Amino acid sequence: MEAARPSPTLGKFVVVGGGIAGVTCAEQLATHFPSEDILLVTASPVIKAVTNFKQISKILEEFDVEEQSSTMLEHRFPNIKVIESGVKQLRSEDHCIITEDGNKHIYKKLCLCAGAKPKLICEGNPYVLGIRDTDSAQEFQKQLTKAKRIMIIGNGGIALELVYEIEGCEVIWAIKDKAIGNTFFDAGAAEFLTSKLISEKSEAKIAHKRTRYTTEGRKKEARSKSKADNVGSALGPDWHEGLNLKGTKQFSRKIHIETMCEVKKIYSQDEFRILKKKSFTFPGDHKSVTTDTEIWPVYVELTSEKIYGCDFIVSATGVTPNVEPFLHGNSFDLGADGGLKVDDHMHTSLPDIYAAGDICTTSWQLSPVWQQMRLWTQARQMGWYAAKCMAAASSGDSIDMDFSFELFAHVTKFFNYKVVLLGKYNAQGLGSDHELMLRCTKGQEYIKVVMQNGRMMGAVLIGETDLEETFENLILNQMNLSSYGEDLLDPNIDIEDYFD
Repeated sequence: MEAARPSPTLGKFVVVGGGIAGVTCAEQLATHFPSEDILLVTASPVIKAVTNFKQISKILEEFDVEEQSSTMLEHRFPNIKVIESGVKQLRSEDHCIITEDGNKHIYKKLCLCAGAKPKLICEGNPYVLGIRDTDSAQEFQKQLTKAKRIMIIGNGGIALELVYEIEGCEVIWAIKDKAIGNTFFDAGAAEFLTSKLISEKSEAKIAHKRTRYTTEGRKKEARSKSKADNVGSALGPDWHEGLNLKGTKQFSRKIHIETMCEVKKIYSQDEFRILKKKSFTFPGDHKSVTTDTEIWPVYVELTSEKIYGCDFIVSATGVTPNVEPFLHGNSFDLGADGGLKVDDHMHTSLPDIYAAGDICTTSWQLSPVWQQMRLWTQARQMGWYAAKCMAAASSGDSIDMDFSFELFAHVTKFFNYKVVLLGKYNAQGLGSDHELMLRCTKGQEYIKVVMQNGRMMGAVLIGETDLEETFENLILNQMNLSSYGEDLLDPNIDIEDYFD
């Protein structure tokens, strides 16, 4: 006879996902309702906590991401109960979720923060690695210690960070665009950064304002409990700081960039030999291309018809929202990118179900200078705001849209430079009637301002420019700047004095 299942636990608020969005949401709910139990359901034995939060300006923020055991979260918030299990099924009509451990949890309000998973160029190939969470980052470090050459496919944030950090290993970087960092930069900024990338000498890292994001102190038993196929929560800022990304060779950096191409086919060592294919050596300064005589574990044929052998391939081609566990039997409205559509209160198309972070797709009328990007800053903001909306809805209160959705603002670091992105920094969706203003000091700073009808719509600031707060205000207040012309970027004029 089948053993009786435990009776369903009643939870007013249930949050799914132990990443930045989920934990922020649960913490905010716990603060708002100190006498109520908040359930946080996560497949991972560790959660991601935001620490050392710092508001740099009205909208720009910096914080660390720290991996902690779920007991630390429960200790800080005694009314948060962490359930370490994946979600097997969501029954929206019954207002309940069934977890992998067979338990049933009834919710009055549910927030789905299950993140996203890497788009792998090839599923199930042992030589293709996706880097998304701590486990995959550590696996990458382990593989790299034995590698002489790797291939990186993709042009987003993780690819950009990796190519700069890897030492002692040849890196062939294949991108489908004309220039690096297409998600973040135009060709000018890409050129400014590329010159830094291909200069061989190593340099001292700029001082971090945030603590390193590390994986130290993680218990081995916790790792063994985490199933390999569980989707971990996304890496935080400075994720590579705790890792030693060194290959087998004695040089610092050796990178070759293949532009305007994608992966056509991946060959195993046997397939490559049987098909009598030829691969190229690592391209050097000399123009002649020679056939590689070394035997590699895996070979990659690019759409440019070039074939390179390598020890393994890193697939860094973006992510897809992790909606799979929740779709069966539920009629969610999905966005074009496959995320759960949310309105301006982070509410999905189903009653009492909210979503925040990488899993969702914003479908409200966006501010003209904000866009959704799957970044840790937006995950935190969305998790925080979703909790506010859930609390307001359950108390019958109204709530205004959070100010962080007024202006896109993100600060990060690429190639040892501080990088600030504001508004429509790449003139996204502005049409052809916009103008660009540039100021560039090679090796020091790159400043680009996007103007339309005399108003500032976006900016890219690379280096220590100290202009982020002034530009943030100018974009927000939409002041007509036509009369200032080129003075806006004149280094001899302190434009902060203009706009005090």
